[in-house]
Amino acid sequence: SDLQKQVERGELLQPLIFVLLVLCSVLLYFKVSLMDPGFVKSEEEADKSEEQSTVTPQIPSNIKMRRCGYCMVKQPMRAKHCQLCQHCVRRYDHHCPWIENCVGEKNHPLFIVYLSVQLVVLLWGGHVAWSGLYFEQSWEWLQHNILLLMSFLVIVIFTIVVLLLLISHFYLISCNTTTWEFMSHHRISYLRHSELENPFDQGVILNLWRFFC
Repeated sequence: SDLQKQVERGELLQPLIFVLLVLCSVLLYFKVSLMDPGFVKSEEEADKSEEQSTVTPQIPSNIKMRRCGYCMVKQPMRAKHCQLCQHCVRRYDHHCPWIENCVGEKNHPLFIVYLSVQLVVLLWGGHVAWSGLYFEQSWEWLQHNILLLMSFLVIVIFTIVVLLLLISHFYLISCNTTTWEFMSHHRISYLRHSELENPFDQGVILNLWRFFC
């Protein structure tokens, strides 16, 4: 049959991989959206953990960890209360409206993987849409190709947004800082009173290793 011949020629391999990538992207979206980003629980009212103390040896000792005025838990270093989630989040990065969840200590690496897969899907989809466009200067051509043209433009816009997000996050990860710390450096006590501009930075390679591994 024609289908069997296409399989033998490998013509169905690329569409199959594309569908699997789209499915993987959807599953990652729901995983990142629904998982715990690192909510601070009430029983976690201890001083800095062993891991945190080794990562932040330069933090001045005169800075006291404060209780959150909203949920009344003792905030660990780098945690922040999210008004939308109504929880304090460990290593808070930002609240993402795309996933309706915070990006924090537990789901930040998976969020980067999701953005990477999404970028591959968008680039591939943009290539497919562009390959289907054959430009002609006629009203009839525009009527027949308006949906494909609009789809291509939407894909281009989302590709630019995802690419910029991914670049900015990789830069922050390589510096071992978060979006919140980068944007609010002057308002965060443990950064404002630190002798170093970024006391968490341990070099690009070690920062990436600690984040992903």
